[in-house]
Amino acid sequence: MRPSKIKAKLRRNEPVLLTTLHFIDPSLYELTSLMGFDGIWLDLEHHGTALETAMTLMRAARVGSADVMVRPARGEFMRMGRILEAGAQGILYPRCANAAEAREVVAWSRFAPLGRRGLDGANADMPYCSMPVAEYVRAANEQTFLAIQIEDRDAVADARTIAEVEGVDALFFGPADFTVLSGIPGQFDHPHVQEAMRSIADAARRAGKHWGMPSGSPEQTRQLLDMGARFLCHGADILMVKAGLEEIQRRFAPLGFTFDNRL
Repeated sequence: MRPSKIKAKLRRNEPVLLTTLHFIDPSLYELTSLMGFDGIWLDLEHHGTALETAMTLMRAARVGSADVMVRPARGEFMRMGRILEAGAQGILYPRCANAAEAREVVAWSRFAPLGRRGLDGANADMPYCSMPVAEYVRAANEQTFLAIQIEDRDAVADARTIAEVEGVDALFFGPADFTVLSGIPGQFDHPHVQEAMRSIADAARRAGKHWGMPSGSPEQTRQLLDMGARFLCHGADILMVKAGLEEIQRRFAPLGFTFDNRL
């Protein structure tokens, strides 16, 4: 079974950096993985990517060294098993409300005795019936990582008990939804956001777990590292492409070129 780069680094208390890919060209996953990023965030919560397409993208990433972390929608417990069987090293579970829901996530994503995940073995994670069952079950529980996303104030208040759930590897703060649900949309520097970050950091530390969140810059990342965060994500392909196109327009407009920009 393919070992998780992210879990290995977290065990050594080293920071991990993921980047987000939304476009569904396998070459992009191959390129990013070959470039040595720790992980690729593949989002199935907010995008219409089918599981069959996601399997192709994960297959492309296996050419390199990056883990693939997949975010299903909340409550898609059955789908998590298929995601893991397709070769994802990790699950990012969104909108977790409390420790009871976190335990349910563990139950569906871990084999016994930690959970109740169903066994197949004929897919990419084993891979393809190539391991003894006992060895595969042990390796899957050891190499799969589970990050629980905390995105509202009630979940922040329960962060300590969520972090203490056996089988949860990391807490992951979702600042965008947190600001919307708190009535302060987009105000990422608001005191409520900073307080939530401190609460999650403290909860993870007390439970002996890792925590992290998306980061917008190296400067913010340094602040998060100083707060104990080790599980970080920066950048998204759609934003990188958009920035590159805007730069072309900026450089060529003085030469007389015009652009019918509809954005």
